[in-house]
Amino acid sequence: MSKLGDFDAVRKDIASILKKKGYDDGSIGPVLVRLAWHASGTYSKEDETGGSNGAGMRYEEEGGDPANAGLENARAFLEPIKEKHPWITYADLWTLAGVVAIKEMDGPEIEWKPGRTDFTNKRYVPPRGRLPDGAQGQDHLRHIFYRMGFNDQEIVALTGAHNLGRCHKNRSGFDGPWVVNPTRFSNTFYKFLLNLKWEPRKWDGPFQYSAYAPGMDEDDEPLMMLPTDYSLVQDEKFRPWVEKYAADRDLFYADFAKAFAKLIELGVYRDEDGIARCDKRDAKGSYIPAPKKSSSTGARPNL
Repeated sequence: MSKLGDFDAVRKDIASILKKKGYDDGSIGPVLVRLAWHASGTYSKEDETGGSNGAGMRYEEEGGDPANAGLENARAFLEPIKEKHPWITYADLWTLAGVVAIKEMDGPEIEWKPGRTDFTNKRYVPPRGRLPDGAQGQDHLRHIFYRMGFNDQEIVALTGAHNLGRCHKNRSGFDGPWVVNPTRFSNTFYKFLLNLKWEPRKWDGPFQYSAYAPGMDEDDEPLMMLPTDYSLVQDEKFRPWVEKYAADRDLFYADFAKAFAKLIELGVYRDEDGIARCDKRDAKGSYIPAPKKSSSTGARPNL
């Protein structure tokens, strides 16, 4: 067990488990980024509910949301680290894991602050349906991201997380990676979005786009784009940012780091000591340890 507050030790342990032979493309890094993203992306500025505070995915009401299919794997991967460092809350662990994974996969350094608390009941778990639906278009993206307080530039920057990972037919229904190397952070997503020949994929799954990068042949697994991704080049306000990020990796890294840091702070209302309350309308908060993991924490079968 590490000393209370030794987040450097937690960071090192997260970095040590990222490579995993036999899982996706040999790394759990992308799914840890998705965990941090989905744990934070439920925030609504209208009623100030949702967000990264609370770790509500431990409860079935949030963890069982179809949009979170597959994230039971990410949570399970982090459980040994939680056991080794029992003083860290799940809300801090999940967001820190995403930040560490991005950095370890050649991405930017992202500001992260500790102090989140965990819900001790499901009172503040946000309703389902707040996460992005890849089958939609630009109007849907704006509805989802404006609700969180992001603008068009930040929407395009955050979508750059699709440089990492892949979709799974038995989870989201979609299938395939966005880029050739889905375990290395880069601005390739934007370059491919602009420059490859994207055509509707002919298959038995939902509508998605398919293309091959230079050097690939028809025997290779095709790359993919979601309708939400492709809408970024169809929209006159989104497209200029796609072009900027495709041309300037440093600009993308800087903007992504700012937007992701903002994302993982959504719903976090800190007291003077930095501790985050589960809801800012509560009385002054204090450290609330997470309840012990059990079969009722919202874990689902491997999808």
